[in-house]
Amino acid sequence: MRAELSRTAQLRRAVGAFVVDNFFQGSARLARLHPESKPERHGVEVVRDVAYGAPGANHHLLDVYLPRAHKEPRPVVLYVHGGGFRILSKDSHWVMGLAFARRGYVVFVVNYRLAPRHPYPAALEDCAAAYQWVAQNAGRFGGDPSRIILAGESAGANLVTSMTIAAAYERPEPFARKIFETGVLPRATLPACGILQVSDTARFTRKKQISPYIFDRVQEVEHSYLDGAHPSVSLDLADPVCVLERGHAPARPLPPFFLPCGTKDPLLDDTRRLGKALDALGVKNEVHIYPGEVHAFHAFVWRPAAKACWRETYRFLDEHVPG
Repeated sequence: MRAELSRTAQLRRAVGAFVVDNFFQGSARLARLHPESKPERHGVEVVRDVAYGAPGANHHLLDVYLPRAHKEPRPVVLYVHGGGFRILSKDSHWVMGLAFARRGYVVFVVNYRLAPRHPYPAALEDCAAAYQWVAQNAGRFGGDPSRIILAGESAGANLVTSMTIAAAYERPEPFARKIFETGVLPRATLPACGILQVSDTARFTRKKQISPYIFDRVQEVEHSYLDGAHPSVSLDLADPVCVLERGHAPARPLPPFFLPCGTKDPLLDDTRRLGKALDALGVKNEVHIYPGEVHAFHAFVWRPAAKACWRETYRFLDEHVPG
C-alpha cells in the first residue's frame, strides 16, 4: 500500500490536475475552431464513434480517419491517446488522426477505460480488444491489416509499447494473448515521450531535482493507474521498458521503433532507456531528442520543433512501412 498523502499534498495535486485537465481539453476544443482543422479541407473523411467493444460503451469507441485521395489498401495507424491513463479521449486527439490521415494512412483513434475508476490493466485490455478489432476490420475501411503501425504519446506510448510486446512475446495475460493470437505484428511502433515504468515514479526525484508541481503530475499517474490494481495481477506490462531491459528474445521479431522526446520533458530518461533496451536486443530504433521541448510538444503541430518531429516521423515510416 502506498503512503497516504498529506492534506496539503492532496490539495496541491487536485488543483494541479484541474489546471492540466482543463488546459488540454480546452486546447483541443479551441484548435477545432481553426479552418485548417476541418478534415474535408485535407481530403479526409472521419467516421466517428465506431464500436470495437461492447455496444453503447463510450470507452469502447473509435474514430476512423480516411484519406480519400489515396489508392487502397493503405497502411494503418492505430493511435492510442495519452493523458496519464486518467484523462482525455479520441476526441481530444483528433489532430493526431488528421496528421496521419493527411499523409495517406487509414487511422483508428481509440477510446479506452480510464483510471482511477478503471485501474490497470483495464486500459490494456481495451487496447488489446481494439488491436484485434482493427486487425479483423481494417480492410472494411481501405486499410491493410498486414501493415499496422502503433502510435501514441505519454500514457499512450506506454500502452503501444506494451501492445508491441504482447504481439511479439508469448505472455500469460489474457489480453496479451488476444493480441498475440491475431498473428498480426505491427510494422512499426511510435511511442512518443512515454512514461514507460509506471510502478516507480519516485525514480525521477532520485536522479535530479524536479519541481513539486511536475512530480505531482507524474506521481498521480502511478497512483491513479496502479493503486486499484488487484494484488494478483502482474504489473509487468505497466512497466514495458523493464520487460525489454531483461533482454529476453521475442518469439516474433520486434518492429522498428521511432522514439521522440524533448529535453525539458521530465520523462526523457524513459525514452533513452527504451532506446538502449532495443539496441541490446538488436531492434532497429531511432531516438530523436528535441532541445528545449516540453512534454508532448509535437501535438502543437504549428511549432517548428513539432514540424521537424512530424517530418522525421514520416521519413521513418516511409522507410519501414512503404505506402
